[in-house]
Amino acid sequence: MARKTITVTIEDEGRDKGKAFFITEMSAARSEEWGERALLALMRGGADVPDDVMSLGLAGIAVLGLQALQGLDWSLTKPLLDEMFECIQFKPQPVEKPNMTRRLLEDDIEEVKTRLKLRWEVLKLHIDFFTDEALLTQARQAVAASQGSSNTPTSTGESQP
Repeated sequence: MARKTITVTIEDEGRDKGKAFFITEMSAARSEEWGERALLALMRGGADVPDDVMSLGLAGIAVLGLQALQGLDWSLTKPLLDEMFECIQFKPQPVEKPNMTRRLLEDDIEEVKTRLKLRWEVLKLHIDFFTDEALLTQARQAVAASQGSSNTPTSTGESQP
């Protein structure tokens, strides 16, 4: 079976409006490694990553959010962010070759907002398997507990004295 792909066309106003980008899923091994390295970078940066989330790899990043990588030492995050862009190709859209793609060049993206959108699309492509609601709930509870939110009620039943 082939890796998943999506085409993202930028619809926001700005210099990138109308540009199209072709995103291809990483291999399973590379995707798992990327997620684990991202979570380890978070731990090295002082973030409290619960064991339940650490075992989820890339899905754990989905639970924590890409924002979790912000504020980390740039030397830890830059390689991870660069690897996300290795999944993206530019679609110049010439009339005679509408399905042509090529390696992404720095000047293909002119807006920071486009870069952030493409990162989010790369992440979504890789975590669409993460739909098991029980697993998602468990991971969210682990994150909440690690952030000191363990006193938050989790049911609507009456509490016992």
